[in-house]
Amino acid sequence: MSETSGIVKFLRRNAAAYIFLAPWLLGFFVLTLYPMAYSLWLSFTNYVFTNPDATQWIGLGNYLKMFGPLFGLSEIATATGETMRVDPYYLKALSVTFTYVFTSVPLKLVAALAVAMLLNQKLRGVPFYRAVYYIPTLLGGSVAIAVLWRKLFEKDGLVNGFLSALGFTDLPSWITNPRYALWTLVLLSVWQFGSSMIIFLAGLKQIPEEYYEAASVDGATRVRQFFSITIPLLSPVILFNLVMQMIYAFQAFTQAYIIGGGRGGVLNSTLFYTLHLYIQGWTYYEMGYASAMAWVLLFIIGVLTAIIFKTSDWWVSYGTGE
Repeated sequence: MSETSGIVKFLRRNAAAYIFLAPWLLGFFVLTLYPMAYSLWLSFTNYVFTNPDATQWIGLGNYLKMFGPLFGLSEIATATGETMRVDPYYLKALSVTFTYVFTSVPLKLVAALAVAMLLNQKLRGVPFYRAVYYIPTLLGGSVAIAVLWRKLFEKDGLVNGFLSALGFTDLPSWITNPRYALWTLVLLSVWQFGSSMIIFLAGLKQIPEEYYEAASVDGATRVRQFFSITIPLLSPVILFNLVMQMIYAFQAFTQAYIIGGGRGGVLNSTLFYTLHLYIQGWTYYEMGYASAMAWVLLFIIGVLTAIIFKTSDWWVSYGTGE
């Protein structure tokens, strides 16, 4: 009885809190936790959207389907004894995505930090420029901007028109040439540096001006001040931006879908991981395989995030003297 009465008292004491938390808890369990658990189950089945009654448990079949080409396999056996063809495009999607992430994220952070340092100066109209530089981030993920970007880099687009005026000839269609298509998406990502810039700017405001004044008295140049004061004191902000932008880059979809024509572009040059996942799930209706791809993506992001945090011990300073 004492335990029961204790639980009743606890619920009465915290009833108001749970009532206010109820909408969030309902959303979390119904819209987040349950779909995640269900997709994990689907990843071990051959669930097809158009024929759910034929669903069978195939164990690691979907995961072997992804990485079969690494071992020179064209088919793999499932837990049901049936054979399944491996995915010939999965490793290409993985390669394209890694190239995109490992090039666009550093370039975006460099651009964001450079602009943040410029806007940190005591100049007239700085609030206006901050708003202007943030606009691409607000619009960059939209379909309209992706369509506009596609028009800019077409054979007869504005970019080639400008280059032609400078005397360049025999210019390619940047978005349909497999050598350059991915780099147009990298450029679009770098152009959307606004959110990182705002965070960098907030971090720069927290660095005491006295540090720079003391360094100037000691004869330190602007370059030396940047690497000895700005970067170390800004390193926690760099860590935050690096992790957030990496996660965001792995989830890029709209740009690749619109600019690449919805199929990954010529020779799959813009076949992003999320685009390939979408094609498998909503074009071929292989929801079990698409769910497995989603969980592998989660694993990749988790591992890379853990590596970044582990290595941060060597380059991030929190001002504690350690």
